[in-house]
Amino acid sequence: MSLPTLLSQHIVRRPQRIALLQHIAEQGSITRAAKSAGLSYKAAWDAIDELNNLALKPLVERSVGGKGGGGAKLSSEGERVLRLYQKLQVLQAQVLEAAEDASDLDLLSRLMLRTSARNQLHGKVTAIESQGRNDLIRLELAGGVSIDAQITHDSTLRLDLEPGAEVFALIKAGWMELLGIDQSPTSGNNCLKGIIEEVLDAEDGPSEVRIGLPNGQTLCALAEPLHLRTLGLGTDKSVLVQFSPSNVLLGTPL
Repeated sequence: MSLPTLLSQHIVRRPQRIALLQHIAEQGSITRAAKSAGLSYKAAWDAIDELNNLALKPLVERSVGGKGGGGAKLSSEGERVLRLYQKLQVLQAQVLEAAEDASDLDLLSRLMLRTSARNQLHGKVTAIESQGRNDLIRLELAGGVSIDAQITHDSTLRLDLEPGAEVFALIKAGWMELLGIDQSPTSGNNCLKGIIEEVLDAEDGPSEVRIGLPNGQTLCALAEPLHLRTLGLGTDKSVLVQFSPSNVLLGTPL
C-alpha cells in the first residue's frame, strides 16, 4: 500500500481534531466552538494543545477577552491547514495526488496521532550518543528547543533513527516535575522553562498544570496543590519543568 493511501486512510479515520479548527474559525470562541463540536471546554483545549505541539507552528492562538469567554482564533498557519483539510474533504484522492509539498500530508498525518500521553511533541533528531545498550537521542523541537530521550539501541535501529529523522516525543503528565525558577534541576534531566497558563484543580488528586513554552508549545504536568503553594506557583508564574530522558517515548511517522 502506498504512503499517500496510508495517509489518506489515517486522516479519514481521525478527523476530529482537525475538524475542531473549523468550529473555532466559525465561532470565534473556544467555549462556543467546544459546544458546536460536542466537546467539553477542557477537551477542546486539550485538543488545541495537542495540535499546537504537533505542528511546526501554532495553529490556534489564545485571544484575551474573547466574547463568550475562553477566546481563541486560528493563526495564519491554522487557516492554511484548515484550507488544506477542506480541500481533502472535497476531493481527497485528487488533492493527495496533486499536493505540491509532501510535508503538508505529513503535517496532517501527525495531527491525527492519538496516544494516552498528554504531551506530544514533534521534533527532529540532531544527534545520537551511544551509552552501552542504550542511546541518548537529542531532539530539536520547534523554536530551537532541545530535549534528550534515552532508548535502547535496538529501538534506535527498529525506528531507523538517524540525524534529520522526524520523530514524536511522548511524555506523560505524571512524569514531569515542577520546580521553582530558582531551583536547580537534577543532573542529566531535561529542564524547560515556561509560564504557567492555567491550573485546573481536581476534587481529589493532583492539579493539572498547563505550561506555555517560549516556542509556543504547551506542556501538561500534574502537581499536588500543596507542592504548588509551597513553591508559590500559580497562573502567570515562571516555572521549570524537569523530566528524565528515560521517560521520553519516541515514535516515528508512517
